[in-house]
Amino acid sequence: MSTRQILASVGLAGALSAAVITGAHAASARDHISIVGSSTVYPFATVVVEQFGKTTSFKTPKVESTGSGGGLKLFCAGVGVQHPDITNASRRIKSSEVKMCEKNGVKGIIEVKIGYDGIAIANSKKATQFKLSRKDIFLALALKIPGPDGKLINNPHKTWKDVNPSLPNTKIEVLGPPPTSGTRDAFNELAMGGGAKKIADLKKLRGLAQGSPEIKTLMEKLGIPMSVYTAYEQKKGKAPKGKDIFKQAAYAIREDGAFIEAGENDNLIVQKLEANPNALGVFGFSFLDQNLDKVQGSIVDGVAPSFDTIADNTYPISRPLFFYVKKAHVGVIPGMAEYLAEFTSDKAWGDEGYLSERGLIPMPTAERAKFAKDAKNLTSLMMK
Repeated sequence: MSTRQILASVGLAGALSAAVITGAHAASARDHISIVGSSTVYPFATVVVEQFGKTTSFKTPKVESTGSGGGLKLFCAGVGVQHPDITNASRRIKSSEVKMCEKNGVKGIIEVKIGYDGIAIANSKKATQFKLSRKDIFLALALKIPGPDGKLINNPHKTWKDVNPSLPNTKIEVLGPPPTSGTRDAFNELAMGGGAKKIADLKKLRGLAQGSPEIKTLMEKLGIPMSVYTAYEQKKGKAPKGKDIFKQAAYAIREDGAFIEAGENDNLIVQKLEANPNALGVFGFSFLDQNLDKVQGSIVDGVAPSFDTIADNTYPISRPLFFYVKKAHVGVIPGMAEYLAEFTSDKAWGDEGYLSERGLIPMPTAERAKFAKDAKNLTSLMMK
């Protein structure tokens, strides 16, 4: 059996044994680090990869932008040189993804938080800057919103002025990431969910405990079919929390053309905004920061996206960024430990590091030290 087959078929312990016995052969099968994942983390990883290739004797790693969800799917598919070593993510790994990894033999995962990023809702500088609330965003983009009697109805809003009389009388047209993107996950939670919580009945629903009889009462009041409750019970084998039903109502985005999935290429969204001044686009702050001559970020709940407002957590749509490392590949694929050392060095992710120049908002010193130590010691992720 070849080393490639061995690494693909065994779990963590077997992979580590194979690394000791046949490390040289494994290295010859792939002599560079393979990285996949988030389009938001991609430009930061690219900078580190270039620096790593220039300053070490190792081959320059290969980085692909597959989206956070797509990257984690590839990462969790198995151990071995045919699977990526690292995946970038613009949201934290889910417990379901950890279980998927374990099922496929990926039982040692190192989590590295790299810093913070905001999600910009931007438009062309040729147009007027938008001033939005998270409630405005929800009422513009949600699949269903409360009607006159409080029951959820198909979203009738055609223009921003329909949403809020103070907003422009222009067609609602928002270019954004697909469901596989971590940016989409964060946008759903922070913007859509944040807006939905401004609606009293949805906020109340979100706070109800598992199996609470009030969940069904509120579902009836909101016009949410009881089949949603039943389907959750059948799938999960337990009664839902109010938060589980809330997510299905709050995170569902309309599919009538008001929201356009523009793929994982954030630069393409910037180009489309230039061509269409009436449209808005959703992408990471780093892309806004790099294109301030072309686009401008909307003010959200009175706060504009900036390095400082994301760093001090006053901008309401911000999130942490991560990458995940396959522990079984360290010592097998050349340069893994050295790449971790480069990324977690002060010269890279520090307050004055080269990543901050590209728009990454650094973590506090103590937090950086914690994740740098975990990376150095190859500390496995423990999900609570």
